[in-house]
Amino acid sequence: MLKFSTMKKYTPISLKKIRTYSLSKRKSKVEVSLSAIPHEAGHSFKGFINNLPDALAARNFKLIVKAIIKARKNKRPVILGMGAHPIKVGLSPVITDLMNKGIITAIATNGACIVHDFELSYTGKTSEDVAEELCKGTFGMAKETGEYINKAINSGAKKGYGIGKSLGWMIQNSRPGESPEATRFKYREMSIFGSAYKLKIPATVHVAVGTDIIHMHPQADGRAIGEGSLRDFKLLTSVISDLEGGVYINLGSAVIMPEVFLKALTVARNLGSKVENITTVNMDFVQHYRPHQNVLKRPTMQKGCSYALTGHHEIMFPLLAAAVIEGI
Repeated sequence: MLKFSTMKKYTPISLKKIRTYSLSKRKSKVEVSLSAIPHEAGHSFKGFINNLPDALAARNFKLIVKAIIKARKNKRPVILGMGAHPIKVGLSPVITDLMNKGIITAIATNGACIVHDFELSYTGKTSEDVAEELCKGTFGMAKETGEYINKAINSGAKKGYGIGKSLGWMIQNSRPGESPEATRFKYREMSIFGSAYKLKIPATVHVAVGTDIIHMHPQADGRAIGEGSLRDFKLLTSVISDLEGGVYINLGSAVIMPEVFLKALTVARNLGSKVENITTVNMDFVQHYRPHQNVLKRPTMQKGCSYALTGHHEIMFPLLAAAVIEGI
């Protein structure tokens, strides 16, 4: 049988010979000058931002603001890639305002965005109770949503438009008396795609077939959807090819837009465009794998900066927008 030696006996160690040094000579990461300054009633929003502590996310927030301002002063792009949740929490007016002010220069979205953008501009409301409608077999079956969006995509494809431009065209060019849907666009100023069309800003839509409610309607044409989305991918790639010195923000898309961004960036670099010194930002209430890898880490491995801002869209994005506006 294997035998072990007797276990060594230990006694408490003595601390009498510990080596120390003066606190004044130590390098410290936190100091008084970096601390927050309490807000006082009546002070400006710009003062509030300046008084944030110069640490961690607050520091990154300020650096993102500076990057956006620098990009626009140098006439470089600021691209907003997004999922549909920002629209559902009421951020369309903030986004369109940044577009009107020339701060956001391009929009890239997943397929769900056109659903909520259309419904808001059409009737002033969106976002159904999925669980309730699913039980009844009526989830996603709003007649106007399926009919008019697919109609826009189908007719736009024949004109050589991508999906984003197709929807924007319909919202901006429909006039009362011309078509049944035209009389219902009472809130067209809320439309991100309508605003992009009006301002001649690239607005692209990147679809995974079967993920959006409009694909369940008889008017859905796979050829038109695929053709329109591919055109939009090529358009976004053209925009990203010019991103050197610019900023890409991923707002609330955990899978589709991070994947699209990575592929578009790859094509841009493959074709010889210099897209290295860029700033990428991921804004979400949970940090996911793909945005971390495909938006933040991989695109800026050799050069550039990346920042993750974690928080609710309905709070964080208006704060960022206001800080940029104040800074400009």
